[in-house]
Amino acid sequence: MSLNQFIEYLSLEKKYSGHTVNAYSSDIREFESFCESSYDVDCIDIVPYSIVRSWVVSLSEDNISNRTINRKVASLKAYYKFLQKVGVIDVNPLAKHKALKIPKKLETPFSEAEMEDVFTSVSYSDDFEGRRDRLIVHVLYATGMRRAELVNLKLVNVDLESGHIKVLGKRNKERIIPLLEETKVFFRAYLDERPSLEKIADPDFVFLTKSGNKIYETLVYRIINRYFREVSAKVKKSPHILRHTFATHLLNKGADLNSVKELLGHASLASTQVYTHNSIAELKKVHAASHPRGKK
Repeated sequence: MSLNQFIEYLSLEKKYSGHTVNAYSSDIREFESFCESSYDVDCIDIVPYSIVRSWVVSLSEDNISNRTINRKVASLKAYYKFLQKVGVIDVNPLAKHKALKIPKKLETPFSEAEMEDVFTSVSYSDDFEGRRDRLIVHVLYATGMRRAELVNLKLVNVDLESGHIKVLGKRNKERIIPLLEETKVFFRAYLDERPSLEKIADPDFVFLTKSGNKIYETLVYRIINRYFREVSAKVKKSPHILRHTFATHLLNKGADLNSVKELLGHASLASTQVYTHNSIAELKKVHAASHPRGKK
């Protein structure tokens, strides 16, 4: 019963997305199964930290990454914090748990040359799908929005006259992102072609499949892969890499870190600062090439 209350709390009070709530639920149920099979414990509301630690060891032995283990434990910690809040337990067994170390890793962004090529060297068909695909590539790079945000973008939140879009981000937080002139051109080309669809099942949403339904995340991933295969040899080609690329290119050109934070919809600067690694590398090149003593 406590887990059901927790899920309701995440959905109604915290207003987490369905995807996030399902992830929390899945992690906690996985721990329940472990406790039942390994310790014959059928209620996890009150368990010692030693059992949680045993679960962590078990996950590690199954070659689960530290990042994934930390996420699972964070779900469990949030659950026990909730139980404390409603008075079921007095002490959170994970209160002093330390997360496993994760090696710092930032996916390699596309270069400016690769981005230029994907718009000038790649052929997009002059029909609904071609105009839609070109707009998707351009919007992800020009705005830095998340794939889920693009999928859920509604026509009412696109204002081409004022030159901005309203994006609904994580935890239902809204932000305004300005549009480049070129982006508006691609938007108009797509919106002119959109009525040519035989049937539109989801008229409120901007991006549709050719059958008129709201576009889905897997299709967006395939679209990005399809076009970037032609211009990039990078192993990973995904919508999220375009988000990295957006942030990195802005910072390389001197954009203010706090402004990039707002555009990305990050809750804190700490999330945005990861992109400064690439920017510092670029600054080193400029510094070495420009300073009078650089070539010595």
